[in-house]
Amino acid sequence: MIHYSLRCSQDHAFDGWFPGSAAFDSQAERGLLECPVCGDTSVERGLMAPAVPRKGNARKKKAPEQQVAVTPERLPDTVRAALQKLRAEVERHCDYVGPEFAEEARRIHNGEADLRGIYGEATPEEAEALAEDGIAVARIPWVPRADG
Repeated sequence: MIHYSLRCSQDHAFDGWFPGSAAFDSQAERGLLECPVCGDTSVERGLMAPAVPRKGNARKKKAPEQQVAVTPERLPDTVRAALQKLRAEVERHCDYVGPEFAEEARRIHNGEADLRGIYGEATPEEAEALAEDGIAVARIPWVPRADG
């Protein structure tokens, strides 16, 4: 995964994670990237400082992923709205496969099922096994829909 600092045409700065630079380019060309502040879809990579370890202080271990434990009702309104919009887009453009998520993701990866976006449920162990096999999956906070 590549971490990019992003900037919209209104000069709002935000971050994004992508499987590679081609994924960023593809999503940007199709207008799939959106500023979480103003909704602008004209998004570009911002300037980033390289992560260079100091001599004798090389990174030995990968830092653990940061986790946030916040109940949906305690989220700031802007974050909740962004997550509700993300949920609506996932539901609009992806197929729900329920608890068969890991199996269907593996079938898609192996070319045994049509290439498409899917969402559903997977245990942490299933998600880890998919990642170990090079199958990109993401967990997103699933907040209640904006319309109810």
